[in-house]
This record gives sequence, C-alpha cells and structure tokens, in this order.
Amino acid sequence: MTLSILNRYFWREISFNIMLVLFGLLAMFSFFDLLQELDSLGKGHYGVNSMLTFVGLSIPGHIYEVAPVAVLLGIVYTLGAMAGNSELIVMRTSGISLKVIAKILLSIGLVFAIVTFMIGEILAPLSEKMAQRIRIQATDSVVAQDFKSGLWIKDGSSFVNVNTVLPDSSLVNIDIYDFDPQFRLRSISHAEKGHFADDHWKLLNVTQTSFNNERSVQSNSVTSKFVKQAQWESLIRPELLNVLLVLPEKMSAWNLYSFIQHLHRNGQKSTRYQVALWSKLIYPLACLVMVVLALPFGFLQQRAGGISAKIFSGILLGVVYQIMNRVFVHLGVLNDWSPLFSAIGPTILFLFAGLGMLHYVEKR
Repeated sequence: MTLSILNRYFWREISFNIMLVLFGLLAMFSFFDLLQELDSLGKGHYGVNSMLTFVGLSIPGHIYEVAPVAVLLGIVYTLGAMAGNSELIVMRTSGISLKVIAKILLSIGLVFAIVTFMIGEILAPLSEKMAQRIRIQATDSVVAQDFKSGLWIKDGSSFVNVNTVLPDSSLVNIDIYDFDPQFRLRSISHAEKGHFADDHWKLLNVTQTSFNNERSVQSNSVTSKFVKQAQWESLIRPELLNVLLVLPEKMSAWNLYSFIQHLHRNGQKSTRYQVALWSKLIYPLACLVMVVLALPFGFLQQRAGGISAKIFSGILLGVVYQIMNRVFVHLGVLNDWSPLFSAIGPTILFLFAGLGMLHYVEKR
C-alpha cells in the first residue's frame, strides 16, 4: 500500500464522515433556532419567510462553532470503523507507523482549520449581521438600548447618549455631553436624528446649550441656540455601532481589533473583546487538537469497546470542550485573567490529553 493511495483513502473517508457529522449538527442547531424564533413569529412584519431567512443566515456561524467537534466525531467514527474491520492492524503490520497516519490526519485537520478560520473571519460575521438586521427590521425593533436611557458611549472628552440605534446605523435622540480638561460640563447638544455621511455625522434639529465656566463671567453664563442641521466630528463610526448587532464572539478579528483600539483610546475596559479576539485566532486550531485527541481512539478500539462507545466518548469530549471554552471565557472576563490564557486554556489542556493518549498507544 503506497502512501499516496493511503493518503487519498484517509482523505475520502474522513472528509465524508466529517461533512456528514457537520450536516447532522447543523440540522440540529437550525431546528433549535427555528423553535426559538417561533416566539417572534407575527411580531411586526416577521413572517415565515423572514424567520427561515434568519435561520439560514445563522448557519455559517454554527459551522464555525461546531467545526472542531465535527472533526473530532468524524475522525473517531472513521478510525473506529477501520479498527473494527482490522484495517488499522493491516496498515501497522505493513509498516505504516502511527506517525505517518498522524501526519495524514493532521493535514486534513489543517485544511478544516483554515476553512473554519475563513468562515469565522469573513462569512459568519457578514451573515450574522444580515440576519440580525432582517430580524430587527421585520420585528420593528431597535438595535440597542443598553439602559432605559439608551446607549452610552465615551467619545474623547464627550459622553454620548443615543436613545435608539436603527438597523441602518442612523441615530435617534442623541445627547452629547462635552467636558473641558478639568471635567467641567462645557455644553450639552441634543439632536433629534443623525446619520453618517462624508466621513462625519450629520445631525438634524440640534439644540445646543453652552456653559461658560470662567469665574470672571458673572452673567449670561448659559447660552442656548437651535440649528436645523449641524456636523458632528466624532471618533464613533457606523462600523463601531455594528458591534451592537453582532456578539463579540461572532465578530471578525479585524472588527474586534478596531473596536478594542477605540476602547483603549477612550480609556475603557476591553477585556471581553480581547478574549473574543484571541479566541477568534485560536479556535480554528482546535481542529488540529481534535485530530490529536481522536487518533488514539482507533487503536484503543482494538482492545475494548465498540464503535458506539467511541462515538459516545467523542460526543462527550466535544461537549466538555465547548463547556470549558465558555467557562474559561466568562471566568477570564470576571477575574481579569490574561485574554490569551482565557482563550487558549481549554485547547492546551485537550492537546496535552491527546498527546498523553497517543504516548500510551505508541508505548503499549
């Protein structure tokens, strides 16, 4: 058996089973999404077509989330079937070492890791944003109202309160509180509406109240004026407001990096977004870790348990990995752990577990 034939055989069998598992997981998650969206059916213009479109646009995000688990289960099933048919024994007795098999499987895992990264970086953020926009517009909702008073954003020396952000990133009922270097209130501007054009915000029906904080001024320290339209130069961009549409974990790495820089410029905490950024960069590598973790199952199959037991173990490991990922992220944000540690911790633990199992299989 030549290596090229063996390579093609593994690629065909494993790729098919990974895609089969992926399809099954996507069908399950889409069904759950459908059940969840039934509660919103009938609100505003949110009908069956809008609901099905929303569920369909959510699929790329699910592909990104379940890809490592699909790789794990697909390889576990393939190796288990090969072991059950004594194919792995024939390969080993023909001089095919465990390292050669591992190299072939890692090449498969690398391809899936690259595809996973591309989906998470390009396709999933765009489809998620489109899905949320369709849902918001159809249900006559707004993008964000973090507090009863609306959304609060720090913009340089100003604090901005936006009552409503619409799906097209236009703003409704904007209040801008501008402070001087001594943190004394300098002016309050209220605009009924605002939209972004030509690299700045255009505000409509603006009322500006200015405060003169000089001690020498004894009268007329408060002035007010009204203008139909005004320009507002701000660091805030529609791209930053799009963060409100998509959870940090589903944003692209570039958008996360841009938003983190915005938070740093304004002296705001960015731990959650830093953890999300590192997770975005590291999570696709979990496909390779899952290969290392799945490889021993084919050889353990020769001594104990059936293929169903190995599949169950693979499912259990996949669930544990997902839970640990979420737990590490939340604990990291709450306890101010290193973002890199919060993102990479579970992956490193599973990598060591897989290497330990491989060492056991090789030495036994």
